[in-house]
Amino acid sequence: MPITPDTKNWTWVIARRCPECGFDASTLDVVTLPALIRRNASVWTTVLAGAGVANRPDDSTWSHLEYAAHVRDVLRVYRARVALMMTEDDPLYQNWDQDATAVDDNYGAQNPAVVAEELTVAAEALAADFARLRGDDWNRPGRRSDGAQFTIATLGAYFAHDIEHHLVDVGRELVQSTS
Repeated sequence: MPITPDTKNWTWVIARRCPECGFDASTLDVVTLPALIRRNASVWTTVLAGAGVANRPDDSTWSHLEYAAHVRDVLRVYRARVALMMTEDDPLYQNWDQDATAVDDNYGAQNPAVVAEELTVAAEALAADFARLRGDDWNRPGRRSDGAQFTIATLGAYFAHDIEHHLVDVGRELVQSTS
C-alpha cells in the first residue's frame, strides 16, 4: 500500500530547529557536512542489518528499508543538484517526486544489503563533493521549480535535516514497536 505523499514545504528548517526531530540546520557548520553524511550512512548500514527491515509498522509508515532506499536516493539527487550549482549559474533543479520514486522503484522489495552498499557509495560521493568546496562555492545559487531558492550552503543544511530527520523517524518507529 502506498504511503500518503508528504506535501509540506520543509524549507523553513533552514532557519530554525525542527520540532519533530530536534535538528537545527540553522546552526550547522557546513564544513562538517562530510562527517555528518558519513556518520548518517554508517547508522543506516546498521539499521539495514536488523531483522524485519522490510516490515512496515503500520499502513502509514515506511519500513526501515523504504526509509533507507529514500535516503540513498536523496543522496543521489542532492549530489546532482550540487554538481549543477557548481557548473551553472543559478540553475533550476529538475523536479523529483520522492513518493512516486518510492512506488515506481518498489523500495520495500529491494535487497537491504544492496541498499546499504548503494547508500554508502552515494554518501561517500556526496561527502567528497562537499569536502572539495571552498569559500564562495558555498554561496553559489540554485532554485526549485516552486520558487524556493538555495545556496549550496543552505541546500546542504536542508539536505542534512532530511537525512537526520529520517533516522529519527526510524528510531521513533523502533521505540513504538517495542512498547
